Amino acid sequence: MIKIEKLSKVFRTEEIETNALSEISLTINQGDFVSIMGPSGSGKSTLLNIIGLLDSASGGSYQLLNQEMIGIKEKAKSKARKENIGFIFQNFNLIDELSVFDNIELPLIYNDVPSSERKKKVSEIANKLGISHRLKHYPQQLSGGQQQRVAVARALINDPKIILADEPTGNLDSKNGNEVMELLTDLHANGATILMVTHSDYDASFSQKTIVMKDGIILSEKLNNKNVDVFAATLNN
Repeated sequence: MIKIEKLSKVFRTEEIETNALSEISLTINQGDFVSIMGPSGSGKSTLLNIIGLLDSASGGSYQLLNQEMIGIKEKAKSKARKENIGFIFQNFNLIDELSVFDNIELPLIYNDVPSSERKKKVSEIANKLGISHRLKHYPQQLSGGQQQRVAVARALINDPKIILADEPTGNLDSKNGNEVMELLTDLHANGATILMVTHSDYDASFSQKTIVMKDGIILSEKLNNKNVDVFAATLNN
């Protein structure tokens, strides 16, 4: 699904050149759940943004569904992003002036989906995520966990091929954070491909594999124990 070879990213100012990514190579297959960890400045969010087609690499190769993404035109990049990628952000990025229904519906409007189909798809995803009773409410009327569920619903509404999650529990307490991680685990169990950036060892333990980055390179990759003792991990958190 995703194949990255010798990917690099250089940020330049007039006097300073910073290598944010240095010849990263990585493969993510359909149905994988992979977490990326590392200290601030390690390059993990830069890598996620390039995979999400929100930023461009300076060199190397990035293939999404066997199509090369490096060097493609912005229109083609936007199309690939809309059709294949769903984003879950730490800050939810919900629009306060729109209802829960309208927030979830927004990507469908951008994709010119007919009104009747939009209503059906929003109802289905809201029911799946347990927020049907909140569709007429506004973001500020919801708990943090409920807001993140709305953000997840919006990310899933276009049936993306891959879900990119950037610190999805970063603004949540442990209870709501656990609910979001259990939700991502359920999505993965039902076939979703997920790539998640996190600072949390506990959150990373839900994934199949953890990649550790530092100074723009991959230090290690390890397979995780899938038999996570959630209760014990919560006590130690």
